[in-house]
Amino acid sequence: MQEVDLAAMAVHFALLSLIAIGGISSMLPDMQRYVVEANHWLSASQFADAYALGQAAPGPNMMFVTLLGWQLAGFTGAVVATLAVVCPPVLLTLAVTRLNANKPDAPLGRAIRAGLGPITIGLTLSSGWVLAHSADHDWRGALLTLTTVVLMLRTKLNPVWLILVGAVAGVSGIL
Repeated sequence: MQEVDLAAMAVHFALLSLIAIGGISSMLPDMQRYVVEANHWLSASQFADAYALGQAAPGPNMMFVTLLGWQLAGFTGAVVATLAVVCPPVLLTLAVTRLNANKPDAPLGRAIRAGLGPITIGLTLSSGWVLAHSADHDWRGALLTLTTVVLMLRTKLNPVWLILVGAVAGVSGIL
């Protein structure tokens, strides 16, 4: 494992945070590429575990970024990663809100809002792909993931039941 360059990580995470359309999870694919593949700071399993733990913990959806920072560089890493992801979009939102207050129905604003939907869907799907690839190590995990996706798309089944089935499969050693 290499030494973590906190300044480079902060810049990379800050830039990613500006394209986190649809939520923090849309940053997952590139965060995983940067932390796991490009810099070898964590393994794919460690990255997936940090995401799972961050999502399971009560609190903000972006908790996994703080956990990544913590795993990479302790308390300082947690603070740097969190601020890098929180500050840029907050500042951009404040600026855009101020500009949009005077002309909420301007053509450019409508065009941007219409274009964000497909971008959000694509980023969310790529996040799911990265997590599935990191977490499914054999055919049983891949089958469980595929079954879950099909059930979510085809039924109105509450996702809690699918999470429960996955937890039971993991605890019982099936996966």
